[in-house]
Amino acid sequence: MNTPSRTVSLTELFRGFATIGVLGFGGVAVMARHVIVEKKQWLTEKEYATVLGMGQVLPGANVVNASVVIGDRFQGVKGSLVSVFGIMILPILILIVLAALYGRFSSLPAVSIALNGAGAAAAGMVIATGLKMALKLKPGLAGWLIIGIAIGSILILRWPLVYVVLALIPTALVLTVLLRKK
Repeated sequence: MNTPSRTVSLTELFRGFATIGVLGFGGVAVMARHVIVEKKQWLTEKEYATVLGMGQVLPGANVVNASVVIGDRFQGVKGSLVSVFGIMILPILILIVLAALYGRFSSLPAVSIALNGAGAAAAGMVIATGLKMALKLKPGLAGWLIIGIAIGSILILRWPLVYVVLALIPTALVLTVLLRKK
């Protein structure tokens, strides 16, 4: 990743990641990309994909991992801490309130219906963001093959995500080398 072309203050990092955290219902990856790449323009599409990719292969939540890297890029260790705090504090507070409400009203049929609908909407947002990123990055034949293999392995073969990622890392390297020679 390149050296940052501008400075992002600790306050900006906190506000940006707090926005991501509080608006990222159903998964923060959709909102993270919007804020980091489109709204704030802290990273390019390619830089964001690289940071998010690193976050996905490390243990922990991928966007939280990315917040550590992005915070460090602009403000060092303080930036990492502020970014993680920003992305976590409001969702934790909201979760505590929602858990209390769920404990009280979970037996209502409407609650189950609402949660099923929210899950479907979240899945749609994740798929749309992945496609949007893939189209902008123009992954080429090797990239599209890896995307297809990943989708097929998870949706059709029902393999666990961790095994698919571990298998696709060397597969992606080999495919990229083989298809570049042609």
